[in-house]
Amino acid sequence: MSKLGRGQRDKVQQFMAITGASEKVALQTLKASDWHLEGAFDVFYSHPQIKSFMDTRHLEELYNRYKDPYADMILADGITLLCNDLQVDPQDIVMLVISWHMKAATMCEFTKQEFIGGWQSLGVDSLEKFRERIPYIRSELKDEQKFREIYIFAFSWAKEKGQKSLAFDTAIGMWQLLFAEKQWPLIDHWCQFLQARHNKAISRDTWAQLLEFVRTVDPQLTNYDAEGAWPYLIDEFVEYLYENGIVPRG
Repeated sequence: MSKLGRGQRDKVQQFMAITGASEKVALQTLKASDWHLEGAFDVFYSHPQIKSFMDTRHLEELYNRYKDPYADMILADGITLLCNDLQVDPQDIVMLVISWHMKAATMCEFTKQEFIGGWQSLGVDSLEKFRERIPYIRSELKDEQKFREIYIFAFSWAKEKGQKSLAFDTAIGMWQLLFAEKQWPLIDHWCQFLQARHNKAISRDTWAQLLEFVRTVDPQLTNYDAEGAWPYLIDEFVEYLYENGIVPRG
């Protein structure tokens, strides 16, 4: 970029800041649009495949850094190393959002396709750029539609291979992680209720319906419809809240 004029360098920086694209993609897109910034945005957003211009060779080198020595995928040790490089705690919810971007099928695993595709979708091709994107990735949890997509994704991602339901302890941990972000005031009561009354694997329907309950029913249950089509477990939870005086009946 040293051969560029100051105005061109500024446009490259603006393009990268707004799109999250790599310097290489920014240069290629701006050159293709004759250095018109608005035209470059049009090209970038109307041609998603432009992200494939990133240096996949460098991404493959990164993949090989984290790949398990005995399997052609990244496993727990590699993910721990990736977290160290990104300066992120492995238990940080941002790793769930990163896994969502990578379309990872299983917790603590990234295939080569998932890993490289995820970096490309995020518009990063170096660890430094990835670290810079972490605040944006974390902010996606504040977007209601994205939160819903991440929440639904988490069920399949966290369940054991070959199982239809989510292990009870895993579900509790995932709910506590997700609803700490959502700041649902009844999350601790929900977990206590399940541990006292249910203590079984969680179905996909219960997982999905709880989010709808959180989104549509206020914590004081003033708009709760007892005749609504809630799963029996949620109806039992509401009764549990009334019985224990956590929420006043009626």
